[in-house]
Amino acid sequence: MSGPVLPVDVAPVPAQPPASSLPPSPLPAAPPGPDRAAPVGPELAVIEGRTADVGGIPVRRVLPRRVRRTIGAWCFVDHLGPMTISPSNPVAVGPHPHIGLATVTWLLSGRQVHRDSLGSEQVLRAGELNLMSAGHGVTHAEESEDHRGELHGVQLWVAQPEHTRHGPPAFAHHAELPVARFGSAEATVLLGELDGNVSPARTDTPLVGADLTLRAGGAVLPLRRDFEHGLVVLAGSVQVGAQVLRPGQLGYLGAGRDELPLRAGEGARALLLGGEPFADELVMWWNFVARSRTEIDAARADWQAGADRFGTVATTARRIPAPEPPWPAG
Repeated sequence: MSGPVLPVDVAPVPAQPPASSLPPSPLPAAPPGPDRAAPVGPELAVIEGRTADVGGIPVRRVLPRRVRRTIGAWCFVDHLGPMTISPSNPVAVGPHPHIGLATVTWLLSGRQVHRDSLGSEQVLRAGELNLMSAGHGVTHAEESEDHRGELHGVQLWVAQPEHTRHGPPAFAHHAELPVARFGSAEATVLLGELDGNVSPARTDTPLVGADLTLRAGGAVLPLRRDFEHGLVVLAGSVQVGAQVLRPGQLGYLGAGRDELPLRAGEGARALLLGGEPFADELVMWWNFVARSRTEIDAARADWQAGADRFGTVATTARRIPAPEPPWPAG
C-alpha cells in the first residue's frame, strides 16, 4: 500500500544534488489553511494532510507535505481506512519498485499478504509489523486476497542513510513487539526505543515509532530532547496542549522536549514518530527516495526496462509502470 509521492506532496525537486545538509526546519509562520501549518504554542504545528489514491484506495497522506518533509528519517505516512474489503472489493497493489527507503507496514485491523522480489510471502495481521529495506532496489506487492471485513492501517517510509541506501534489500516480519504503559496510554514500540523498551526491528538511524492506544484520561510520554517528534492520530481525537488533533492531521512537535502530555476524551489511536533530524536533503518522487534527479531517472529507466536490479514478484497482480517525471528528460 505504498506510494506514490507526487509533486503536490513536496517542494519542487532540485535540479542538482544539494550542496549542503538540511538543518531542522523552523516552524512555518504561514497562516492556517490547506497545506499550511498552524502554530500552537512554542513547539507544535498542525499540518493538514491530503487525500491521495493508492491503487484505487483512498488514503490520508500527512507526510511528506510542502511545509514538513521529514520527521527524523520518517519521510512518508499514508493512513488507510478503516474500510470494508472483500474478495469482490479487494486491496490489490501490484508489483512496484523502491530505492533508498524502508517500508513499515502496520495494521490496526484486518490482514493482507506481502510478496517481494526477495521471495518473501508473508501474511500480515493486526498487531504485527512488516519491515522491508529497499537499499539499491526491491519490488513488492500488497494484496488482501480472500480477506473479508475491516481493513485499517498505516504505511510509512523511513529514508535510508548513505551507508545503507546503496546496499542489498532485506525483509523482516515481527509478530511480537514490546509494549509500555504510560498513564492511560499503551505504547507498542514499532521501531527504535521508547523509555527503555526496544523494538527488535532494524533501524539505520536513531528514531522511534510507537502505536499509542489511549483510554479516556491523560498520559505523559517520555521523549528524547535530541529528537524531533510528530503525532499522527489514526482514530478518535487527541489533545496536545490547547490543540485537538484528528485523523488527517500531523502534529509537528519539534525538538528539545523531555516529555509529551496527551489527553483523550474517549478511546483513541495515534502514532508517535521521532528521530534525529535527517542530515541529507531528500529527492522524493513516485516510489523512490534519492538525493538527485539523476538517481531517480536511472531507477525509473531500470524499472521500465525490467532490469535485474528490481527482480520479480510471484503474483498475478499487474506490474505498475512508472509515470513520466515532472522534469525535462536528460
